[in-house]
Amino acid sequence: MPSEPPMYLRCISPIDGSTCVERRLHDAAFVARALERARIAQRSWAITPLRERRDIAARAVEVMSRLTADVALEITHQMGRPIAQSPGEVGGFAERARYMIGIAEAGLADVVPEKKPGFHRFIRREPLGVVFVVAPWNYPYLTAVNAVVPALLAGNAVLLKHSSQTPLCAERFDQVFAEAGLPAGLLQALHLSHDDTLRLVASEGVDYVAFTGSVEGGHAVQRAAAGRFIATGLELGGKDPAYVAPDADVVEAARGLVDGAFFNSGQSCCGIERIYVHRDAFDEFVAVAVDTTQAYRLGDPLDPYTTLGPMVRTSAAEFVRAQTAEAIAAGARALIDPKQFAADAAGTPYLAPQILIDVDHRMRVMTEETFGPVVGIMAVGSDEEAVELMNDSAYGLTAAIYTADVERAIRIGGRLATGTVFMNRCDYLDPGLAWTGVKDSGRGVSLSSLGYEVLTRPRSFHLRTG
Repeated sequence: MPSEPPMYLRCISPIDGSTCVERRLHDAAFVARALERARIAQRSWAITPLRERRDIAARAVEVMSRLTADVALEITHQMGRPIAQSPGEVGGFAERARYMIGIAEAGLADVVPEKKPGFHRFIRREPLGVVFVVAPWNYPYLTAVNAVVPALLAGNAVLLKHSSQTPLCAERFDQVFAEAGLPAGLLQALHLSHDDTLRLVASEGVDYVAFTGSVEGGHAVQRAAAGRFIATGLELGGKDPAYVAPDADVVEAARGLVDGAFFNSGQSCCGIERIYVHRDAFDEFVAVAVDTTQAYRLGDPLDPYTTLGPMVRTSAAEFVRAQTAEAIAAGARALIDPKQFAADAAGTPYLAPQILIDVDHRMRVMTEETFGPVVGIMAVGSDEEAVELMNDSAYGLTAAIYTADVERAIRIGGRLATGTVFMNRCDYLDPGLAWTGVKDSGRGVSLSSLGYEVLTRPRSFHLRTG
């Protein structure tokens, strides 16, 4: 006998296993009404002057910024990031939103080809209609803002569904834009089951889907949208590599890459999961990386001195423990003693950071997405070997190169199957650049001027004037 579909979502805090949020899931009738409200509201919004849209978005950023302390505390309770770090997400939200507001006029301007006597010709960017944004829990504001703000600025309506781990984030988006004066119906928060999410993707009336999540989830969204001629933007998994060249500042590289691997407990799609270090720099790099890692404080994320909180749930931590144990059984060597981190305990989401050496690509920890605080480090003999290993992955979101030579970084970066190439930094998203991936890291673009192209459709005007 089939099981009854869930009626409620419950957000279980990784801090102590308590229920911190409970919401009734929206049913099909509610979703249908929301979609209809969105479509009606969008018709007027599409002809609202861009200046007014920009003013509303700017006010929403100010409202969100005033709520930083409350929003940060909600993030920490819902997904476990240390309270000392959670305010940074609101700052990142504001940075990206303001950038997209600032370039909206240019990004949405008519495209005018060369002059042709007797004709007036231009391409106008028209809004798609209703954009469905499905956002994850690991960076709930930073991922959602990439689509929500430019979609609204382009004249679309937005339906926003956050992970059941961070439902308050969708409600905050709704709240701050309403307070900023956004007309009703243009941004609506939905609490949906997985099945109902896919049904909405497939619904007539949804014109674009921006999904951030797992590869499996991306395939499900793509299948649901396949029966209709709509586009999808899919930001999926990552197994992002870094290469430390022999001319790199080894101390800077080690400290930066440890942060890139362990910030947010390693729960970042563009976090560093594997590091290749030139043999000449390997020993020094590993020594600095170990010292840097041992300085972390694992514990209660509500403690302002904690620098590493719990993973989002116990099952996620157990996956990382199993992947690490499997690598050690296959010959990897662990350099961090978990006993140095008193909060680390099997059967809980509290997991100490780990550095592995003597690793290779026969181990899942070097090939399969980990999404946790463990990183493998391999010695390589040349740039060519580093490139080969960095490309030996099903993923391609970002790659970091540490070197003193810009030309070297460009040369190596041009050979990598990746959406973004970093030099001397990692685990960062610049709103002025296209955020995109290749292979199983997804498809589509967000942010930068290119982000407006996927949220609009071109309409060509070919006018004979003489």
